[in-house]
Amino acid sequence: MAVANETRVTEFILLGLSSNPDLQIIFFVLFLVMYLGTITGNLLIIMTIYMDSQLHSPMYFFLCNLSFIDLSFSTVTVPRALVLFLLLKNTISFRDCMTQLFFLHLIAGTECFHLVLMAYDRYVAICHPLHYTKIMNRRVCLLLAVSTWAGGVIHAFSQSLPIIQLPFCGPNEINHFFCEGLNLYLLACTGTFISEIVDMANSGSLALSCFLVLVISYGYIISTILKIDSAAGRWKAFSTCATHLLVVTLFFGPIVFVYMRPSVTFVIDKPLAVFYTAVTPWLNPIIYTLRNEKARKAMKKLGGRKMTFLRNI
Repeated sequence: MAVANETRVTEFILLGLSSNPDLQIIFFVLFLVMYLGTITGNLLIIMTIYMDSQLHSPMYFFLCNLSFIDLSFSTVTVPRALVLFLLLKNTISFRDCMTQLFFLHLIAGTECFHLVLMAYDRYVAICHPLHYTKIMNRRVCLLLAVSTWAGGVIHAFSQSLPIIQLPFCGPNEINHFFCEGLNLYLLACTGTFISEIVDMANSGSLALSCFLVLVISYGYIISTILKIDSAAGRWKAFSTCATHLLVVTLFFGPIVFVYMRPSVTFVIDKPLAVFYTAVTPWLNPIIYTLRNEKARKAMKKLGGRKMTFLRNI
């Protein structure tokens, strides 16, 4: 009854990464550069794969989807952070905060599932090459991609609904640069210890289970690669997986560390959050472009077409 009489919070205050104005400008420049790079790199990958018929294969279809996920992941948090750093407008309405929380979990969950799906694609390609086109046909690829988004939606609802239903009556300061679940639990008017444990268990178990599936998949993949007779064949097979392995490490490393440690230190969580919300989506297109010769050639071809079109205008 006491909680019902309290004034309900209608907006939250994001404390950001630092209260130092000089650092805020530095953060703004860094985040802006990374976000522009994220938009440019991922859109370039999507356009290149769409325009080049030689890249219309399952691996590049999943890469295109990953680029869209990375672009969405960064867009959920970075634009709001840019406003916070530049204009020092650190308030966010309750509705916008819950919306950001939902989409953050949606994109993060989808990316977890999608990275597992990309590992499965490599598993089939290397361990069952003769049946690859039959197993990974267009219909199956589309259904698998849709299923990753469906899994992300389920994860988002399971993580967001318990927080949305909590009573918030003050304080309303979130010690982060976006609406993060564990920080929101600290602001609730009622005891949320059990809910916090469930929240960490859900997100942690999702990240850990996906990571374990990836480890098992690559165990089979590496075992198959080592059985290839020629060194050139082994290197070619491994090179198709190396990029994905690096992306998996960049994505799962910070998340597993955040959710699977025995205690939560929000000061440490902030740089880790910067890494998986801004740095990783920026690095992924660079990694795939540098490591994939076929994609690089397709991008050069696309650039040549644009220059020819411009000269003919």
